[in-house]
Amino acid sequence: MSPMCQYSAVDGLPNKWHEQHYVSRAVGGVSLIIQEATAVVPEGRISYADLGLWNDAQLAAYKPIVAQIKAHGAVPGIQLAHAGRKASCEVSWNKGWQIQEGENSWQTVAPSPLPFHERDMIPHELDRSEIREIVQAFKLAAQRALEAGYELIEIHGAHGYLIHEFYSPLSNQRSDEYGGSFENRIRFLMEIIDAVHEVWPVDLPVFVRISATDWLGAAGWQVEDSVALAKVLKDKGIDLVDCSSAANTRHAEIPVGPGYQVPLADAVKNQAGIATGAVGLITEVEKAEQILAARQADLIFLGRELLRNPFFPLQAAKALGEEQAWPLQYERAK
Repeated sequence: MSPMCQYSAVDGLPNKWHEQHYVSRAVGGVSLIIQEATAVVPEGRISYADLGLWNDAQLAAYKPIVAQIKAHGAVPGIQLAHAGRKASCEVSWNKGWQIQEGENSWQTVAPSPLPFHERDMIPHELDRSEIREIVQAFKLAAQRALEAGYELIEIHGAHGYLIHEFYSPLSNQRSDEYGGSFENRIRFLMEIIDAVHEVWPVDLPVFVRISATDWLGAAGWQVEDSVALAKVLKDKGIDLVDCSSAANTRHAEIPVGPGYQVPLADAVKNQAGIATGAVGLITEVEKAEQILAARQADLIFLGRELLRNPFFPLQAAKALGEEQAWPLQYERAK
């Protein structure tokens, strides 16, 4: 299950909605559940209603949810995130525009003082000490995630949020060691990975989600850059690259359609020699099987399809003639 924001938290704390949402997918046969973007600091939230993992009260609130996910046979994962210049927003069903004043607003940050949208506030350009503080926040969040019982971390480096803002030339105009060259622009992500690995066990996986292309050709980040990044990630001990795309500019022309991002996972997997996850409008079990059989990706991440149907995996197994254990309480419907 791909991480998908629920915009239902208060002060970063999960509640009964999150418990129902995640545990029901575990009951439905999902093998790996990656919790939605979970901010490592308060100002790293996309909205005031995002989940967070910057304090011990949040840690304690996740423990029973994680325990239930495990009890129903799924692996609990968590996506650690910082929204950067795309933070301080209204929830999606209230149009999602950036809030620029009041209690649900805060100063956004970015590698360079460039807003995502012309109506957004100018983000504060992070200095070196502030970058180090955010790196440390990822480390502390990873430590809390381990204590809460999560068995996988995904570092959110996609969709125009802070890590993506650093590695894409569209949003990074720095002239110090964090800007300019490819090596400099990926430095922030490398430092986060090193910090997470200091506290995360070597036998538990770490994924990185990337936007494998900005869909703007040579002006932005391209698939070739993602392949080069993936080779570095492999050397860093990253277990899988979750290949999404876009969302760092409003002007890209994106060829949205069933499986439109699968070629990205294919390119990264087969050119960089690292495991990848395929995402993006994959809604049919036969198509998912084809992607795996063709070795275009190693994992299938389902998003909206699991919002529509929490029991998709059980039904998919039945359609493929695979034996899949159902909850005893539901066996009569098998």
